[in-house]
Amino acid sequence: MPTTARSLPIALLRARERVMQPIRHVLADAEVTEAQWRVLRVLDEIGPTDATEIAREACLLMPSLTRILQGLEEKGMAARRAHPSDGRKSLVSITEKGKALIATHSSDANRIYTELEAEFGREKVETLLDLLNELSRLER
Repeated sequence: MPTTARSLPIALLRARERVMQPIRHVLADAEVTEAQWRVLRVLDEIGPTDATEIAREACLLMPSLTRILQGLEEKGMAARRAHPSDGRKSLVSITEKGKALIATHSSDANRIYTELEAEFGREKVETLLDLLNELSRLER
């Protein structure tokens, strides 16, 4: 077994913490959780969609997503409506209030990302993203 310094799962967790630490301050000011922010970002990017797609794109389990969506609906940032072709599903969309929250805080998130690129290097960030996306597409 590799040492923890060379353990991929631990290295990924350490890297995630390094990236997320400054973003957490932005999210605290926005009064949303990391998971709520991811859901809002997904909805803003892809538009109205069903919960299965949101869970996949936001890297969430369905039971967690159910609670997150309830919280976002209570805050007026997301809304559900009946799926037009499948009565068993509903479509979830971001509301104007949710879009406003993203617009208000996206400049802070972009600034943090730009600082990371400056510190780590744009090419390294792009390479890391390519490798991580490739890794996530591997079949188990």
